[in-house]
Amino acid sequence: MAKKSSYDASSITVLEGLEAVRKRPGMYIGSTSRKGLNHLVYEIVDNSVDEHLAGYCDHIEVVLEADGSAYVKDNGRGIPVEMHEKGMPAERLVFTTLHAGGKFGNDVYKTSGGLHGVGSSVVNALSVWMDVQICRDGQIFHDRFSRGLPDLELSDGLLPVIGKTKETGTTIRFLPDPEIFEVTRFSATDIKSRLHETAYLNPSLTIRFEDRRGETPYAEEYHEPDGIMGYIRDLNRNKEQICEPICIKGSSEGIEVEIALQYVNEFHENVLGFCNNIYNAEGGTHLTGFKSAFTSVINNYARELGILKEKDANFTGSDVRNGMTAVISVRHPDPSFEGQTKTKLDNQDAARAVSKVTSEEVVHYFDRNLEVLKNVLSCAEKAAKIRKTEERAKTNMQAEVLLRQQREAGQL
Repeated sequence: MAKKSSYDASSITVLEGLEAVRKRPGMYIGSTSRKGLNHLVYEIVDNSVDEHLAGYCDHIEVVLEADGSAYVKDNGRGIPVEMHEKGMPAERLVFTTLHAGGKFGNDVYKTSGGLHGVGSSVVNALSVWMDVQICRDGQIFHDRFSRGLPDLELSDGLLPVIGKTKETGTTIRFLPDPEIFEVTRFSATDIKSRLHETAYLNPSLTIRFEDRRGETPYAEEYHEPDGIMGYIRDLNRNKEQICEPICIKGSSEGIEVEIALQYVNEFHENVLGFCNNIYNAEGGTHLTGFKSAFTSVINNYARELGILKEKDANFTGSDVRNGMTAVISVRHPDPSFEGQTKTKLDNQDAARAVSKVTSEEVVHYFDRNLEVLKNVLSCAEKAAKIRKTEERAKTNMQAEVLLRQQREAGQL
C-alpha cells in the first residue's frame, strides 16, 4: 500500500510575483508551442494598437532578429515612468506585476484589447531577457529584466536616462525562454498574417514588419485605408464574387459596430469576429447577434417578395450564410472574454448592439440595392434546396437500412 503523505498547511504553496506565469504559462498564452510563442509578439503589439485606438500612435514596427529575439516599437505616448504609489516606477510595475496597467478604467483607453493588465508582465516572465526603452518628456528611459526580474539599479527610485529625444513611444525587445517553449523560432507567416489583419481593422495605422533571420532580410509594410472592406476583397480575391462587398456601420449602447460582407459562388461560409482588434477564434456574442439578425432580415424579405410561401419553413441560418464571407468588428468599452487569450467574446450587450445595427443598416442597404438582395436570396434559396435534398436522401437511406435490418431479423 502506498505510503500516505500528510496534507496540512505546509502543503499549500503560494507563488509570488511572476512565478505563477512560469509555472503555468498555458493559462496566460494558451500553450508553450509555436502558437504560444507567437502570442508573445501579439501581446506587445496589442498594447501598441491600444495606443493607436486612444489616438496617440500611427506607426508600429515589428522585427524578428537573427539571435531569436523580437522587438516591437511604436510612436505612442510611451509608458509612464514616474514613481507609482506602489513604490516603483510605473513602467517597472507594468512589467513585473500581474494585473497592473492602464486599461481598468475608461479614462485613458476608451476601448482596448489589453484588459487584464497581464500581457506585458507575462511576456517578461517568459523571456530570458527583456529590454525596454521609453521616449517621453524629451528623454529616453531604459530598463532591463532577466526572466521577469529587474536587472538595473534605480537612482532615487527613477529609471536610468540614456539620452534625449523629441520623439515619444515605447520599444520592447525580448528573447523567449527555451526553458518554457517547445520551440523558440517565431513563425513569420503567422505573425505577418496577424499584423496585416490588424492593419485592415485600423485603416489609419501603418505596421512595418521585418525578418532579419535569413541571409537576406525581408521587410513588408501594411497600411489598409479601405479597412475591413479591403479585408473582404483580399479574402475573396481568387473566388467568383456574386456581389460587391457590403459595409455597414453603427453604434448602440456605447458599442461601435462595423460589418463588411460579400457573397461568393462557394458552398460554405467564412464569418470572422473581432473585438477591439482581437480576433475571436471561437466567435462569441457579437457573431451570434449578427447571425440571428441577418437571418431574420433575409427571411422577412423572402416572405415579402413571395420567395417563401405561407406554408414554407424559414431559411435556416446556414441557408442564409451560404457563400458568405463576413467580418464583424466591434469596439467595446468593457469587453468580457473567455480566457486571457480572448478567443470568445462573452458580453450580452455586444449581441444586442450588433443585432440592432445589423437589423437597421442591412435593411437600409438592401432597400436601395434590390439586385444585390435578389442575389443573396438566390444563394439562400439554392442552399435550402440542396439541404432539403440531402435531408430527404438521408431519410430514405435510414428507412432502407431499417427495412434491411427488419428483413434480416425476420420481422417482415
